[in-house]
Amino acid sequence: MDKIIIGSRGSKLALWQANYIKKELKRIHKNLYVEIKIIKTKGDKILNEALSNIGDQSLFTKELEEELLNNKIDIAVHSLKDLETTLPKGLKLAVVTKRHPAEDVLIAKKKGTTLASLPENAVVATGSLRRKSQLLHLRPDLKIVGLRGNVPTRINKFLKSNWDAIILARAGVERLNLKKYISSYIKNYEIVPAVGQGALGIEINKKNKRAAKLIKPLHDDKTFSEITAERAFLKALGGGCKVPVGGYAVIKLNGLYLSGIVASLDGRTTYAKSVRGKKSDAEKIGKTLAKDILKAGAKQILNEIYKN
Repeated sequence: MDKIIIGSRGSKLALWQANYIKKELKRIHKNLYVEIKIIKTKGDKILNEALSNIGDQSLFTKELEEELLNNKIDIAVHSLKDLETTLPKGLKLAVVTKRHPAEDVLIAKKKGTTLASLPENAVVATGSLRRKSQLLHLRPDLKIVGLRGNVPTRINKFLKSNWDAIILARAGVERLNLKKYISSYIKNYEIVPAVGQGALGIEINKKNKRAAKLIKPLHDDKTFSEITAERAFLKALGGGCKVPVGGYAVIKLNGLYLSGIVASLDGRTTYAKSVRGKKSDAEKIGKTLAKDILKAGAKQILNEIYKN
């Protein structure tokens, strides 16, 4: 019997993602045996520290990538926003799945609460510098507190807290059937999503031709082009989870639109721009936007952050 081993982190969301890929593979290949192997990453082990302070690249991917390189697993399933823009030698991003809506959501004690209707000096929890800086830009009065842990953990912490709201990615909340907690959806232009947010990436060992063939039908070309533009943008800025960068691309009838933002940590200064180009030029579009934003003044913000 033909067999494939999926490598996954152990969080509820990561396992949802791995099981989703497993189900799709079994739907396409009736006689395929699919096994899920759980691998703990550094990001899963250090839970009391802000991601931006841990100071390590590949926080949620490195151990999975080592298993791929050692041929212990055939494929690794990632939330694409966790995957570094430069992959280890010998590995490749083989498949990008159709994207779930990419925006962030507000979870507040009262249904219908929006960013605008949060009370003055409200306390909002988030573990993301990208969200923090954009929130402070929109609402300088807000008090932002740190929040780590997987999606259910974050929601439980919130329910037991005296915070006014937390912000999470829509995809994770909806995939885990926790939609009832969503108070409102945040527009992509209010808070620009993380690069790759809402999409899953399947990484493989370049030499594993069998795995590449088995997973090929799961690939979504439109999402791949959008993601390519976003990841090229982030890569050209030299960014990861340590920098407040958002990037979001969407393909329309007349081309690929890419919006990007770089914000100072206090939210006072933001550089936001958009570009449009041909879908086939996705990577070039990403690089162009990065160049434009750096030239506008974002270089100063990034240099300051990297220095500290």
